[in-house]
Amino acid sequence: MSVRVGISGWTYPPWRGDFYPAGLPHRDELRYAAERLSSIEINGSFYSLQRPTSYWHWAHETPADFQFSVKGGRFITHMKRLRDVGVVLPNFLASGVLALGEKLGPILWQLPPTLKFDPQLLRSFIGHLPRSTGEAAYLARRHDDRLKHGAWKGALSDRPLRHALEVRHDSFKTEEFLTLLREESVAVVVADTAGKWPQFLETTADFAYLRLHGADELYTSGYDQAGLELWANRIRPWADRGMDVYVYFDNDVKVRAPYDAMALERMLKGEPSIAAERHG
Repeated sequence: MSVRVGISGWTYPPWRGDFYPAGLPHRDELRYAAERLSSIEINGSFYSLQRPTSYWHWAHETPADFQFSVKGGRFITHMKRLRDVGVVLPNFLASGVLALGEKLGPILWQLPPTLKFDPQLLRSFIGHLPRSTGEAAYLARRHDDRLKHGAWKGALSDRPLRHALEVRHDSFKTEEFLTLLREESVAVVVADTAGKWPQFLETTADFAYLRLHGADELYTSGYDQAGLELWANRIRPWADRGMDVYVYFDNDVKVRAPYDAMALERMLKGEPSIAAERHG
């Protein structure tokens, strides 16, 4: 069992001179963040296929006990809309995800707000997802020539691979959806979206995955002491049951994410808060 609290992405110019000390080289930002947090969600992978060398360097720039989650590509979720993934999924897997090795945590699949709950479509998509790094490596060998920067098709070890699903259409607010995810051992994302999209407080797998996008304003507003305590009280029972828990703050616009993440992690560990931690 582990509880990891981190941030969604780490390359944000407004963070420089605030969370990141003035003058810190950009190449050192991941190392700096990883020394203060236990996990980071890679979200550049959502927008485009990354280079295998990038994943390899990220793995080697972070502490031994660090973990990444990886956001699945929007070409699969938003453009293909979960259909016909026989080639595009191998391309994503071969882009370097497996180069993270032991530092690879769950893969996040975020659906677009316009995609409604379709049990047959969803079950078909989940059926294509690899459940181990060995299976992912096997699928990665089916990639096509769209990988312009090389392919990584080997798993450094064969171990379980987890998946989490974040939905954004109200039609998913049904017990049928949650039952489907439980049957498939896929985690429903517990998302705080300032009331904009559905929120689930249930768990559907042997781990929990949370994305905190903002308490009052999406991607912008932070969490005060009471807000963090609310989430800490939701997380503790899952951890007490022996579940792994991944929590990511995505309220990055006003440089709240890293500070909120560090504060929540201290709270969960029973450590005192640091009132004057913020640089700016």
